[in-house]
Amino acid sequence: MNVTLTLLALLTGFVTGALFTFLGIPMPAPPELPGVVGIVGIYLGYKVVEYFEVGVDLLSMLGLAG
Repeated sequence: MNVTLTLLALLTGFVTGALFTFLGIPMPAPPELPGVVGIVGIYLGYKVVEYFEVGVDLLSMLGLAG
């Protein structure tokens, strides 16, 4: 994991959130902790499936793969 990239992403998110609040624009992310935890859960689920190398190619199954 690239720590510099992670810190830049955190800084970008912080500045974006501050700017949205300053301008009175609704935040483009869940405003409550359960919503944020849900996003973390989605990420962890993705990583677990990736780690175990399981899954299907849904587009191919539907005949939509190019």
